[in-house]
Amino acid sequence: MSHSASSPSFGTPSRPGAPGASGRAASRGSGPRGAGSRGAKPRFGFGLVGPRRDRHSVPVDQLEALALPVGDDGMVIGVDAESRPAVLGINRPVPYDVTLIGGLWTAQVLALRAAATGARVAVETGRAQAWTALAQAAGGGQPCISLHDVGRVPPQGASAGSPVVVIRDCGMRPPRGRVVSAPWQSVVTLLPYLSPVAPRLLEKSSLVGVQRVSPDEAAQIGRIMSLPRHEYEALSTLADGVTLWCTPSDRQFVMTQGTDAETGLLGGARRMD
Repeated sequence: MSHSASSPSFGTPSRPGAPGASGRAASRGSGPRGAGSRGAKPRFGFGLVGPRRDRHSVPVDQLEALALPVGDDGMVIGVDAESRPAVLGINRPVPYDVTLIGGLWTAQVLALRAAATGARVAVETGRAQAWTALAQAAGGGQPCISLHDVGRVPPQGASAGSPVVVIRDCGMRPPRGRVVSAPWQSVVTLLPYLSPVAPRLLEKSSLVGVQRVSPDEAAQIGRIMSLPRHEYEALSTLADGVTLWCTPSDRQFVMTQGTDAETGLLGGARRMD
């Protein structure tokens, strides 16, 4: 593997002492500035001749040392059990549904961090007073988080250049939304507890987040999500800010900690509101 640092050019640069080298050097360097270049042909598109350096090479057995770590794409929602960043890719070119059985604090942190990735956030809620301060503070005055009454979310016009996250904070029995998930438009449904509509939402969701619930709720969630016993039993003992995120093929406990700005706006992590 090699790389040349020189600019594209034609021919081979002369070496000191080579035939013709002194004549060319004299023509470039003698006399008034630019006097020796009157008859030279311009090098259109190639610019000035750059410095000539040795080629750089790396032995084959050292190529792995050039590898760069590339993480997942998305927003950091916390850290896992090994204190490594946990990333949620919520802006996707396919419909993406998320159900969070948890507290308002975590949903609001998700809203702020989704907005920080460049997404527009539309909040459908029956308690606008709980979201007003966040919507006013987010985006530095830019309207990146909008609030809507339940059932009154207008079409958002999501696109790859302007992704949308709809957060539905509609209580225990959220009605079917007028705005559904679509390419570049994800929908996050917040449930404070396991309600009668929860099984349907969990089964159709691409991602499920579960915070602290009662032992009975934990057992029911374990059956729906096919969780191992030690994982669903842990759901009734989770600390504030801890969420079990589940997909059909993966599960991960994540601790979400607010930044200084988030804590100043929302307070500390809490499960109950």
